[in-house]
Amino acid sequence: MSFQITTAFVDQFKANILLLSQQKESLIRQVARVEDVTGDTLFVERVSATQTQLISSRHGNTPLISTPHSRRKLTMADYNWADLIDNVDKLKMLIDPQSTYAQNAVMAFNRTIDEVLITALGGAAFGGHTGGTTILNSAAGECRLIDGDGAIVAAGSDHSGTTETPLTIAKLLTCKQLLDDAVIDDSRQRYFLCNPFNINQLLNTTEVKSSDFNTVKALAMGQIDTFMGFKFIKSTLLSANGTDTATTECYAFAQDAIVLAISEEPTVRISERDDKNYSTQVYVEMSIGATRVEGPAVVEILLDTV
Repeated sequence: MSFQITTAFVDQFKANILLLSQQKESLIRQVARVEDVTGDTLFVERVSATQTQLISSRHGNTPLISTPHSRRKLTMADYNWADLIDNVDKLKMLIDPQSTYAQNAVMAFNRTIDEVLITALGGAAFGGHTGGTTILNSAAGECRLIDGDGAIVAAGSDHSGTTETPLTIAKLLTCKQLLDDAVIDDSRQRYFLCNPFNINQLLNTTEVKSSDFNTVKALAMGQIDTFMGFKFIKSTLLSANGTDTATTECYAFAQDAIVLAISEEPTVRISERDDKNYSTQVYVEMSIGATRVEGPAVVEILLDTV
């Protein structure tokens, strides 16, 4: 086989990767702050709010306000994908499978990006000077949680088993209230990440006479993506809660509450494997990491599972 043909394979596969990734992007990547990284870790520096001081005397001393600094650490992780195209099999097929393999590879990496970002929303974050302090999403001052029955969990406490109910307008209002209480700037786009089941349940629980019914119906049908100030993201990659296993962990959050660090975008290599009867190997790898950088901008809500 000519070596030039594998070069053509590389060019064609790269074209497919670029085209397909533009058409089928990760659903959550666009709502995260993206950082380029060189190395295996990234520290995200944070500055908290301060308060002014009343001037109580003339010619008094200039106050020194100590601005609170903190940081979050994320660690890069490497992912890869590979498959073989056997030369003798290609002779027996009427189609060239490379395009299909390219689609599978791109979809797999996009799903992985979403899974990493979902973990960042609800998983542990790492703070402190060296990143050695574990910060659970249930920690006081971090995220706010809502149980499966719609009750707000006390700050600093974790979820408990309750009577699970699906998404309702009342639950959306509770999420909005918690983000408002955290003084999340209204100029930041807010998102609601949940599974398709709960969007359909929102339609079922909205009475026909309600003025919201037609809006929710359009949301369920995909005609609109925004309701009550939240831009909805539907995902089937969300996990069941470890305590209340009959619920799905869903999230209301603001733009840039999470950071996605990219050390290597999906990189394509196509080569002959002389140890595999000179089959053509399609290989892709990437290196990414993510963390939650603003806990109060994230609300974790448990919703009834199908």
